Amino acid sequence: MYVTSGQTTEIRLTLEAMVEFVNAFTDADGAPVDVRTLLDEHGFVRAKEASAASLVRVVRRMGELVDTLRTLADDEADTGWINTALRDLDISPSIVAHDGSGPHIHWTPPSATFDDQVMADILMALAQEVCDHGTGRFGRCAALDCEHLFYDVTRNGSRRFCADPRCASRTHTAEHRSRQRISTST
Repeated sequence: MYVTSGQTTEIRLTLEAMVEFVNAFTDADGAPVDVRTLLDEHGFVRAKEASAASLVRVVRRMGELVDTLRTLADDEADTGWINTALRDLDISPSIVAHDGSGPHIHWTPPSATFDDQVMADILMALAQEVCDHGTGRFGRCAALDCEHLFYDVTRNGSRRFCADPRCASRTHTAEHRSRQRISTST
């Protein structure tokens, strides 16, 4: 399958939204702080007008997947569950252009609920990523006190930390201090 840079960007934004959901559930024991803003910032244009009930359903449905999504960082992640989750959705792909964006694929029909659209977008982006790269771009933060998931889009796959800059800073500071102690004791 040929993927344009626009599709690549859309997949990246969708997977980054998914990772933010997973991390928000990890932090908040159940619900991201502002689902509407999170989705809007990641290109879900219907987020601004989505009903409160739809947003609650998005939170519930993502919450049901959090533990499974966290396994993406495992070396031998099982991704068969993606097919099962996709079978539960009313997927009807179409090419659309709206709101100044060029042609792109909508996975759900215009009549789909917002939560169905969000779930289809996330699962299809995840399916595309797994087909193209496996689960190797997903990882867990290297900071000792952080369990966050990240999605690594670096060319060389060198990302080690989640989006929270404090994790990298704390880790690098601790490593520096450890090296200083070793060098002063020898």
